[in-house]
Amino acid sequence: MAMHSLMIDPTIRIVRASTAGPVTGDLARRRSAAGNLLVPSPLRTIRDAGGEPEAPGSVVVRREGEGPTGDIAVDEAYEGLGATFALFWEAYQRNSIDDAGLPLDATVHYDQDYDNAFWDGTQMVFGDGDGELFNRFTIALDVIGHELTHGVTEKEAGLAYFNQSGALNESISDVFGSLVKQKLLGQTADQADWLIGAGLLTSAVKGVALRSMKEPGTAYDDPVLGKDPQPGHMDDFVRTNQDNGGVHINSGIPNRAFYLAATTIGGNA
Repeated sequence: MAMHSLMIDPTIRIVRASTAGPVTGDLARRRSAAGNLLVPSPLRTIRDAGGEPEAPGSVVVRREGEGPTGDIAVDEAYEGLGATFALFWEAYQRNSIDDAGLPLDATVHYDQDYDNAFWDGTQMVFGDGDGELFNRFTIALDVIGHELTHGVTEKEAGLAYFNQSGALNESISDVFGSLVKQKLLGQTADQADWLIGAGLLTSAVKGVALRSMKEPGTAYDDPVLGKDPQPGHMDDFVRTNQDNGGVHINSGIPNRAFYLAATTIGGNA
């Protein structure tokens, strides 16, 4: 189960591959009118699965505009959805995942000791982690931004979730996940840590995050998880039949390219 956090579950991978498709003109037409839109709301709804493998969860625990619940996973999910929505709207005038005001739903406390978070095409789903290798998956804002960006990529680019296009798909999600965190923290490119999933690994793991955009291949080196396999240059491109052709591995190459471009240009990434 632990390795599902490093390489996404096969069922979700299939969903991503099957939902990728050609971009239509509808998005461009909606965006042309964005200047006339009022500031939209993210329309968040957080549900609790109560440790059951069900999504959406059966109990609604927080809706848009309601205050904190005291359940840290619920409140982190709520704030993470809002921070991601804010980046896309304030920086790009994009109204939610589909640019048409799609409500942002999430389910927390999914299954038992579930070591993952994912966008299933309609909502975010968060496991609580096993407590031994992984903490709760709402803890990492950039992971929330990463997964929601898969929804944007599905709508905009239709990148096939295999081989190099799949690695680019993953990299785009890492980029925007990092940008969500940088915007919320008020960081410039030079100030950012460029880590994806910092805080997810417990103190028992020899590592700092799931991935490093700055130095791919250095995020962890652990007896259980193994060593971070990401390359940072095309000279080290990994050819494999696993992980849909290495989409979570070779994404380190465009990740580092973006990091280098952002820090060279300077300012806000």
